[in-house]
Amino acid sequence: MERFTIEEINLLCIYSTNTRAALLSDLHLVLPDIFDPELREIVITATRKLEVMTDAEYIEIAPGLIPADEYTDEGD
Repeated sequence: MERFTIEEINLLCIYSTNTRAALLSDLHLVLPDIFDPELREIVITATRKLEVMTDAEYIEIAPGLIPADEYTDEGD
């Protein structure tokens, strides 16, 4: 399974991450409204990764879909 980039994870966290289908639906709906080329590419690559992933694989990674700014060091 190809891993998601930090940018893709932050994007995915904006939308419903309860199920892979809901997340894919959200991304497909928003894509026509994204005009920034860099953000559009992030949406497209994240969508492609989700499309080839099984629901079982998604369930395994879903708990890790937290925005980068919410990561903390255990030593703090």
